[in-house]
Amino acid sequence: MQFMNILCAYDGSKISKQALEKAAALAKSNPGAVLDVVHVASMPSLVVGEALIATPAVMSGEYYEAAEEIAEEARQRLLSLSQPADVHILNGNPGRMIIEHAERTNRDLIIIGSRGLNGVREWVLGSVSHYVVQHAKIPVLVIK
Repeated sequence: MQFMNILCAYDGSKISKQALEKAAALAKSNPGAVLDVVHVASMPSLVVGEALIATPAVMSGEYYEAAEEIAEEARQRLLSLSQPADVHILNGNPGRMIIEHAERTNRDLIIIGSRGLNGVREWVLGSVSHYVVQHAKIPVLVIK
């Protein structure tokens, strides 16, 4: 099966760099394939009782700057891999945003790195890759 519309999730971690390399290689091996890269910046918020307290503007600016740096790193890595791609910054729950972006842009494959969590740690901390695998309607390639 050829994948022509590939989405790669990127967060700057070592494993996401490996996922990006795999995504670029797969796109390159399929003439005409399109690669889309997303970085999801999850702005923290505080819930007190029933009130949701948004991140102060100063902190939001810092999170956005960090997200821009990660997205630029992805762009530079893609240049070195000789693979054109669009790099997007999304805001929200990482798992949900990856899936929503894949559906909205008609991707046919999601490539994502695994954090290697298992058992109780995965249940307590949650895992973006686990969420994506469980909820995506398209194939997901998890890089270990």
